[in-house]
Amino acid sequence: MLVFGPPGVGKIHLAIALGRAAVEAGYSTLFTSATALLGALSKAETEGQLAERLAFYCKPKLLIVDELGYLPFERRRAHLFFQLVARRYEKGSMLLTTNQLVTQWGAVFGDEVLAAAILDRLLHHSFTLMIQGESFRLKQKRKGGLLGRTEKSN
Repeated sequence: MLVFGPPGVGKIHLAIALGRAAVEAGYSTLFTSATALLGALSKAETEGQLAERLAFYCKPKLLIVDELGYLPFERRRAHLFFQLVARRYEKGSMLLTTNQLVTQWGAVFGDEVLAAAILDRLLHHSFTLMIQGESFRLKQKRKGGLLGRTEKSN
């Protein structure tokens, strides 16, 4: 499942709720941020333990990766992410939250072809959800008078 939307619209709340439901249904689940995931894979590669780390991330039935695309990937890390997606393909579910539309993933991964290969695997057998709206956090600040009103918040 891919959950798209701007910051503050509840993507992570939804991902956590779905992860909790999976756990309650008896499925092994792992939650991580994209930054932590790629840092761990990069470190494992440097230490000669990439196969073991990939196996760790492939083990749970559901892998939730939060904040994919908030920061662009370095080329090597993008390839590591592809390796993970390819290994999990049709073997385990992934839930990704992102603020980037798929049309922007070439810039996120630094490579249009690699982005297409990742998307090909992620979108096959997948559900996508687009959440639109204003950030709940900013909306609360606006209600409290901390921020000026906008036309959308009227």
